[in-house]
Amino acid sequence: MENVSVEAIPEGAKILDVREDYEWEAGHISDAVHIPLDQLPDRLDDLDPDEDLAVICRTGGRSARATQWLDAHGYSAVNVTGGMGAWLEAGKPMVSDAGTEPTVV
Repeated sequence: MENVSVEAIPEGAKILDVREDYEWEAGHISDAVHIPLDQLPDRLDDLDPDEDLAVICRTGGRSARATQWLDAHGYSAVNVTGGMGAWLEAGKPMVSDAGTEPTVV
């Protein structure tokens, strides 16, 4: 499994956020695809197997599991080290569905 830092994610990369709904609503990357980890097997068709994915969660644990699972199913995925916490610390842009300042919970 390959790990990448938030700084190493290329512009325009396809980001898969595997956090829970309440985490997503509090703050997420605007053009990320949201599929909670436990829904990934049922929603695999939502992803393009020919597209490279950067998988993110809160700290990197769930995204590591998702990355391993996706790799085993023929997808090209990398794990984002430090997750959304690292994204926030790096000052990367986020949006919130809650109408509040985006944050990581």
